[in-house]
Amino acid sequence: MTQLPLRAQLASALGRTAATLSRATGRGDGSVIGGRVGLALEPDLLRQLAQDRKLALVSATNGKTTTTRLITSALQDLGDVATNAFGANMPAGHVSALSSAKDAPYGVLEVDEKYLPEVIDTTGAGVIVLMNLSRDQMDRAGEIWLLAQKWRRALAGKNTHVIANADDPLVTWGASTATRVTWVSAGQPWKEDSWCCPECGGPLDRKGMEYTPPGGHVSGMVTSRTAENDWACRECTFRRPEPSWILDDDAVIDPRRQRWVLDIQLPGRANRANAVIALATAETFGLPIQRALPRLREVKSVAGRYTTVQRDGRHARLLLAKNPAGWLEAFDVLDRSLPVILSVNAQGPDGRDTSWLWDVDYRVLRGRPVYVAGERRLDLALRLDVAGVPFQLVDSFEQALAAQPPGKVDVIANYTAFQQIRSEFGRAV
Repeated sequence: MTQLPLRAQLASALGRTAATLSRATGRGDGSVIGGRVGLALEPDLLRQLAQDRKLALVSATNGKTTTTRLITSALQDLGDVATNAFGANMPAGHVSALSSAKDAPYGVLEVDEKYLPEVIDTTGAGVIVLMNLSRDQMDRAGEIWLLAQKWRRALAGKNTHVIANADDPLVTWGASTATRVTWVSAGQPWKEDSWCCPECGGPLDRKGMEYTPPGGHVSGMVTSRTAENDWACRECTFRRPEPSWILDDDAVIDPRRQRWVLDIQLPGRANRANAVIALATAETFGLPIQRALPRLREVKSVAGRYTTVQRDGRHARLLLAKNPAGWLEAFDVLDRSLPVILSVNAQGPDGRDTSWLWDVDYRVLRGRPVYVAGERRLDLALRLDVAGVPFQLVDSFEQALAAQPPGKVDVIANYTAFQQIRSEFGRAV
């Protein structure tokens, strides 16, 4: 790799020192402060650190931290990979990630949806991964149609390879100006934010269609399946593109129409979708699926997600849900026989507005013990009461956990509530 200019070397070194001090003093993992120090000394540091690397940028409303981890795990088969493993997904976090692995030839960076156009322009990344868009942190990010429009403008005319979820109309619209797109059918369980065509505003029809590989039946391949995620605009020509990678229940169908059982350790349909995106991205880097898939199977938890922590005989599995789409994914992996602790805050990283709680269908929680904690527990309690879900209101997560009998319990928390719980248990990862 090209050696950094002296000023950039100094900025990078001082940033790493600041990050180390932050960790040593217990103030954080250093992934933000290190980047801020570096950028203060050299505003062009991100561009310089990104030079001569093969970079993938991963952006979505949900699943980008996990998908970043899965892609990183796969690409480590090719060499060292720089990545922002703990979700610091704005330019300061990117600087820290690239600076801490300054000799890594590869980089996989999670990118906040709002910052994606800026980071594309700054880094010149060759691969962009786009998975889903739904309303989240409206007081900060604004309407998702505006985000998709910014993606379109950022990708137009760029010499990039986009990996995009064809099942999400907003992602498809955002990616459609790119010169090269690999379309992936990863599904879209949450559809409430994409009933209208982003191209003309007309209604979108969603319908099943029969999928048959070219040439019909081939030994060892799938002959047909129902594509539940097909969609098309009723009033213009905008419609779902033909995917080359397809999530088929617990397996992936690759562009050669070979079916591979995923068998990953991360639970739930959403993580199988993340895995398909990761495999498509890995192949873009020249890594075949037979080498990438075993590495995806090694991943057990991601930045505390799906980790089980223990205290006094109680085993709490931690699930993150930041918005209605995320809650739907968390419900998918709940153990129906276990009690569940819910914790919701409304700090800056969460978004101050909790009205989105009313978009979540909580009736799936009926019939099990439910405990409600967090700074905005009264908001969530009201929503549960309207949904007819019995619950017990508690003052803290610690109180909720202490109220459980010895054994297993599931925990669903939004971002800052989740981080508080992680800190309570030593930031388990």
